[in-house]
Amino acid sequence: MHKNYKKEAILKKYNLFKNASYAIEGLFTLLKEKAFLLELSFIIPLLTLLFFLNLTPTQKSIMAMSLFIILITEALNTAVEYVVDLVTNEWHEFAKKAKDTASAAVFLSLVQAAIVWGVNLFFS
Repeated sequence: MHKNYKKEAILKKYNLFKNASYAIEGLFTLLKEKAFLLELSFIIPLLTLLFFLNLTPTQKSIMAMSLFIILITEALNTAVEYVVDLVTNEWHEFAKKAKDTASAAVFLSLVQAAIVWGVNLFFS
């Protein structure tokens, strides 16, 4: 009975609209980040270009998803940077490694998008 009580309490605390508002706040935070805006300035025209390319819907979907992966990794990178800055104001090797690793994830997402787009554009 104790386990059911916890489950009911968790379900009562969950509020879809409140959680969605947190996500929207996060998006507004991202829209203040220079790196996110720079990536968005490339991604929006590329997504628009997809409508005009003579590719299959599957190819277009994969190409679009490859661009969204960039935005997702940039969001995670930004979150890591905020947390590291919250934890310490001083230089620390682990803080640097955390930020560098998150930045490497963004770089790798850019590489994967370039590969996906390259393969689909040049081998179709």
